[in-house]
Amino acid sequence: MTKAVATLSARRLFALCRKESFQIVRDPSSILIAFILPVLLLFVLGYAVNLDANHLRLGLLQQDQGAAAQRLVQTFSASAAFEVHRGESEAQLQALMQHGKLRGIVVIPSDFSSKLSAGKGAVLQVITDGSEPNTAQFVAAYVQGAWEVWLQGQARDHLLPATPSLSVKLRSWYNPSNISRNFLVPGSIAVVMTIIGALLTSLVVAREWERGTMEALLATPVTRAELLLSKIIPYYLLGMAAMLLCWLFAVYVMDVPFRGSFLGLFIMSTLFLGSALGLGLFLSTVLRTQFFAAQAALTAAFLPAM
Repeated sequence: MTKAVATLSARRLFALCRKESFQIVRDPSSILIAFILPVLLLFVLGYAVNLDANHLRLGLLQQDQGAAAQRLVQTFSASAAFEVHRGESEAQLQALMQHGKLRGIVVIPSDFSSKLSAGKGAVLQVITDGSEPNTAQFVAAYVQGAWEVWLQGQARDHLLPATPSLSVKLRSWYNPSNISRNFLVPGSIAVVMTIIGALLTSLVVAREWERGTMEALLATPVTRAELLLSKIIPYYLLGMAAMLLCWLFAVYVMDVPFRGSFLGLFIMSTLFLGSALGLGLFLSTVLRTQFFAAQAALTAAFLPAM
């Protein structure tokens, strides 16, 4: 192998890369894998997979018409987390939740305002659908948040005795708005680049064996290093173009903020893509058939993401 590296010819390497580039242009599947498939996968992973719990359908039963209850209803209605549906009875709202039209129910009892005025503890009933535990937790957490906002307003307007309280200010690093797309899409790009890189090179050597051109290549003065590099360099450029396309799609179409060094992203993408291309080339060399190499590349690329 040392001799092969020592006798590396730039002229032969350029000729082999040129031959491989012609095969890429003549093979629509390579263009499809490099440019169409990444955008489709990123679109599906970015829009279909959404962990944000916005506009939760919340049933509201107001049995108390006092000022405190009215302000609590206004707090729920003003929250972007809820889509409030007023009900006439608890049975009506429960029927809607059983049919999946509501994610939770809040009941303001008839003695809500009177207990607050008397300085007693008021009770707010919250009913959630336990068949979807994650959504139920979201509903409970958002109701608790709206309740705390209402309590602050009550204390500020002196409708309730203002008592010293602990003020907690939350700050989320790297994703201040807590939008799931901002961390799902960058991870999806890594998954997409693993799949694309492995798929691109999983076919190149197997294709030479199936067409019977590998024997002709081995009969030429081409060294092993030149042959391997000629199979990697064109697909590396194609993969980096696909990465740039994914980056543009994520930043300018999906509004994912980009902070940091683009040079750092380029260097890390180079290392990451190189490993994916090497994996595909290894599978293509060992299996020698395009079908099995592609299947193995898909399996091996998906395993780290699972």
